[in-house]
Order: sequence, then C-alpha cells, then structure tokens
Amino acid sequence: MGKLDHADLALLSALADDPRATVVALAERLSLSRNTVQARMAKLEKAGVFLSYERTIAAHSIGYPLQAAISVMLRQKELPDIAPQLVEIPEIIQAYGLSGQVDLLVHVACRDARHLFEVDARILAIPGVERTETSLVMGEVIPYRLRPLMDLARQER
Repeated sequence: MGKLDHADLALLSALADDPRATVVALAERLSLSRNTVQARMAKLEKAGVFLSYERTIAAHSIGYPLQAAISVMLRQKELPDIAPQLVEIPEIIQAYGLSGQVDLLVHVACRDARHLFEVDARILAIPGVERTETSLVMGEVIPYRLRPLMDLARQER
C-alpha cells in the first residue's frame, strides 16, 4: 500500500478515539458515505494496517501479575528453529528481534517469581539460546499508542 491519504488518517484517528465504532458511526463522524468507509477499511485491512482485532486484556486480571522483559542472546543462524519453540511458551506475550548485542526481547507474564524462573529456564533450554537477562517490569510508563504519530503524519500531509 502506498502512503495513507488524509481520509485514511482521519479514519484511523477516529478508530483510535473509538475502536468499537461502527462503520455507520465512522461515516457520520467523517462526513463520508458508509460505502466509502467500508471500502477504505477493507483496503487498510488488506494492506496490513490493522495489527489485530483482539482485545488487549490485562495479564494480571487472569492471574499473571508479574511481567518481565527477557533479553535473549542466541546463535543467529538458529533463529528460524528457535522462534517456533518460543511460540509454544504461553507465558510469552510478545517478542521482538533486535539488532545489537541482544538478539530477542521477550515480554512475559507470570504468576510469581518462581514461575518466571521456570519460564526463563524453558527459554534457556531451547537449542541455540545461549543466555538470557531478565528485567522485571515495574510499571507501564507509556502504553502502546499511535495517536501522536498519526497526528504528526496528518500535519506532514
């Protein structure tokens, strides 16, 4: 997909304000036809603009109050074999491949410190993983957000 135009950014901004808004409500808010909004939504979805329709649920609400960031150092050539094994660990809620000294940053949610120790041991047991460093998440300072970036993109258009 090429660059997003002003209408696409306005639509995304409206969705950021109200993620559960209906197509009709979005059309009314943006002064566009329902068909236009539906077509743009389909175009954006096909282009991979929407990461997920899954609701974000607080891990603590389902019994996993301890979160940590685990830096994983591994043998690079084995990453294609390591990634599917990490997917099988349910406590891993997100992982990023990085450049630099750390190869992966893995975000986990656990019941307590003992559980975290067990999760770290499972990661270390994967062939190709050389070592890990664990940092406890003390609190969310800035939640995932795109609103300021969308506002900047709209100003630059």
